[in-house]
Amino acid sequence: MTLREKQSEFAKKLPLLLLYMVNEGYDITFGDFMATTGHSEKSFHYKRLAADINLFKNGKYLTSTKDHELFGEFWECLGGTWGGRWNDGNHYSWGE
Repeated sequence: MTLREKQSEFAKKLPLLLLYMVNEGYDITFGDFMATTGHSEKSFHYKRLAADINLFKNGKYLTSTKDHELFGEFWECLGGTWGGRWNDGNHYSWGE
């Protein structure tokens, strides 16, 4: 699969995750979506294959990996990789 094809798959699957979060009563914003600096050399952010998603519940910003667990496991079921497996709970990537 080419990089562009992976990016297309990521773009198709990400809305499913976002809608799940919203339907569960969370507000969301984006952190790093397409970064050019600030991550490890092999970061999927640099390939447009990763998104950091910020969760809010009742106005409170949720920062722990545990807060993302339900959504991380859902993302993995879709075929993605969840950063919670290495204590980066708001990181959702595709194509590893």
